[in-house]
Amino acid sequence: MKYRTLGKTGMDVSVIGMGTWQFGGEWGKDYTQPEVDAIFDKARETGINLIDTAECYGDHLSEEFIGRAIEKDRENWVLATKFGHKFHDLYERTRHFSVDDVRQQLEDSLRALRTDYIDLYQMHTGVGEEFKNDALWTMLDKQKQEGKIRHIGLSIGKKEDSYQTKNAADTGAESIQVIYNRLDRSPEEDVLPSAEEQNLGVLARVPMASGYLSGKYKPGAQFADNDVRHRHDQDETRQTLEKVEELARTEVPDGVPMAQWALAWCLKHEAVTTVIPGCKNPDQVASNAAAADLDMVSGSHPQSV
Repeated sequence: MKYRTLGKTGMDVSVIGMGTWQFGGEWGKDYTQPEVDAIFDKARETGINLIDTAECYGDHLSEEFIGRAIEKDRENWVLATKFGHKFHDLYERTRHFSVDDVRQQLEDSLRALRTDYIDLYQMHTGVGEEFKNDALWTMLDKQKQEGKIRHIGLSIGKKEDSYQTKNAADTGAESIQVIYNRLDRSPEEDVLPSAEEQNLGVLARVPMASGYLSGKYKPGAQFADNDVRHRHDQDETRQTLEKVEELARTEVPDGVPMAQWALAWCLKHEAVTTVIPGCKNPDQVASNAAAADLDMVSGSHPQSV
């Protein structure tokens, strides 16, 4: 495994992290604790140390699984979670960004994760006045002073990503989480250059484009009702998978699994610190981790340690 320094946080994180939305039950599978434990055992074995989760992945369900899985060696992990949404049912959320709501979310996340502190606490795609809320950032800074949060980050959406990145310092944020993959290079226009200028750590989420860049799916693929991808526009999905087939023919080196290539492709960018793909089982953890060994993941990256 290779490691990079996550911007101004000073934390050294594995270039391959673990996204954990799947543990909330919206990616076609409901998990048991032993299954999650096996995934984390493989992560330890491969050198992965970064976990990204959120309060709304099953109403703290993902956090609860993680908390039990890492309780014995919590200090070895860089634990990132998010705030701002409440889970009600599959794909049903409401937004909660008031000071009191976020303070309660933080306490609930700490309890679910069985920890006294969160390494990286991220605003979860806040917009408009949710972001421009000095009282919120003042409260979170106080939580930092009390030791409940080590660092603050922004997990940005599409609508205001450039604005929030440019104004990250006003919130105390030291990292940016952004959708970035071979099929969506839009962050290269503004977000990633701004992150470089400010020395913000960058977590690239959806690095395999919701699994479409895994190479497992062909045009016409169907997804179960409890898989969030069944909500995607079918025509767009077909076009996406046709593009994936083209990339497999023209860009993926012979003998390299497409999923590993997709992760390594993101890590080539000088602004990107880490990628946070999901994983459904230990074999996928091992496959993801192996992407760090590809020649594309250079040891001369500006954030290398």
